[in-house]
Amino acid sequence: MGCLLAASQCAGMSVLFIQKLTDKTGMGFAIGTALACGWYAFSPTVFSGPSSNTVAALGAIALAGLTPVVIAKYNLHRTSSGRALSMAQRLSALDRHAMVNIVNDKHQMTEVNDLLLEMTGYSRSDLIGEQVLKLYDATNRALALQIRTYLQRGEMWQGETPLRCKDGSIMYTHCTIMPLFDTKGNWSGSISVRTDITQSRQLLAEHHVSESLHELRDDIWIVRADTEHFTYVNAAARRRLGWQGTGISAHSLGDLSHQPGGKAIRAACRRMIERDESSSQFEDTLFDVPFHISIKFLRNDQNDARFLIVLNDISDRIEQERRQSEFISTVSHELRSPLTSIKGSMGLMLSNATGDLPKKAVGLLEIAHRNADRLVLILNDILDLEKISAGKLEFTLDDVNMCDLVREAAEANKSLSDRFGITLEMVGLDELPLNLRTDPNRVIQVLNNLVSNACKFSKAGDTVTIRVRDEGENVRVTVRDQGQGIPVPDQHKIFQKFADLANSARSTKGGTGLGLSICKAIVQSLGGTIGFTSREGSGTTFYFVLPKRSIMKEEASSEPTLRVAS
Repeated sequence: MGCLLAASQCAGMSVLFIQKLTDKTGMGFAIGTALACGWYAFSPTVFSGPSSNTVAALGAIALAGLTPVVIAKYNLHRTSSGRALSMAQRLSALDRHAMVNIVNDKHQMTEVNDLLLEMTGYSRSDLIGEQVLKLYDATNRALALQIRTYLQRGEMWQGETPLRCKDGSIMYTHCTIMPLFDTKGNWSGSISVRTDITQSRQLLAEHHVSESLHELRDDIWIVRADTEHFTYVNAAARRRLGWQGTGISAHSLGDLSHQPGGKAIRAACRRMIERDESSSQFEDTLFDVPFHISIKFLRNDQNDARFLIVLNDISDRIEQERRQSEFISTVSHELRSPLTSIKGSMGLMLSNATGDLPKKAVGLLEIAHRNADRLVLILNDILDLEKISAGKLEFTLDDVNMCDLVREAAEANKSLSDRFGITLEMVGLDELPLNLRTDPNRVIQVLNNLVSNACKFSKAGDTVTIRVRDEGENVRVTVRDQGQGIPVPDQHKIFQKFADLANSARSTKGGTGLGLSICKAIVQSLGGTIGFTSREGSGTTFYFVLPKRSIMKEEASSEPTLRVAS
């Protein structure tokens, strides 16, 4: 009985030990005790002799002690297998949904998962054995080195990391990097787990851009190119259009076609698609407000092209220009009369109406007379510009032959071309008469300006070509020089008032800087278009196109509605 008690105590101690290894101790203790008691009770029937009691006691002790251990080992194996299966499932999920790479103590990549390869475009052979810096572009390698110092101190690092893909593009990831240690506690590398946040960053950036656009004073529209429906309007545009709520996409450019400016915007967008143009700028009126309208055609690879339309209210600028024009006009009128008298008096003196003059005096008087001529031309340009701004520039329409007007302009500029050593060439004048109804004096004014500019900005010995061409319902006139051309950064200023270009040398060539602005106003008021093409070093070609049948009403021709865009 003492051996049984000892066996029971041994079994109890075994159970206490096993309790630290498994939670299934109750079952192991009960089974061990039952088996020990059974063995001790029935073993004498099997064994006999002096050693039977010893065998019974030892057997009971063995059963009581080993049974809980065997059961605990079985439970531990079953628990470990379950945990291993659970861990494998978690690692499989991580492998499918995160980019993972492992780096050794030499900062070389030793393992990368399939998702990392799929997202970056690399193959496994591209990365295994390579420095982890390969995943960073030159501008972000300082970040990689900073992360390395954290890991070598045994610290985990979390944050955003830009990864360089195989095609050179940048993918932004949220990254957690854990340091790895060997059995001796030394740093042996790291494991990185990343998730792609590129799209989230883009959405956040678009949100910030949208907020910025929303607060601008200019009206901002974004319109689909295929359906012409609105996808975005900022706060200023909403107030002007009277559109509230979120149903912006229900509106299209067609809803504004009853407005002159709305019709012009729609036509410009369609023209940009047809001509494959990327931008357009013009001025027009929308809701009785004058705007400078800028349209940008935004294309992308998803066949989701859109128009970015910016409307800048120019009411204040127009009012300022009007006040300036009034002031300049008043001053010009006050100067014109005395200047005309001065010029006339000098002309009489040069004609010896007051008697012979000393040779030196004649030279000085000729200089003064030429400058008086220039001042008169400046005043005339300023007064014309004032009339244009006020819509009071006079037009007298008549049936004329464009070829005759070109010949007259060439003759008028012959002395200027001779002075600069330029040859004037006329092309297309021997064909049938190109008759049209227009204002001959204003057309000659345009021709004189274009031809004189071509002569001034050509080199001695060059040829200026004036070409006339029949285009069915229109007549096209081009004036081509062989000068330096117009610098690209200055080309947008050509038709602006007082435009001073980098290579114009106005002080030596003469001119007011108003001529082309006036030409544009005249041609447009006659129903035509004007423009130019230029390449630096290859010369410039100015052209204007006029309709053969005037669009101006005869009774309204004296006061056309006109305003020049600055």
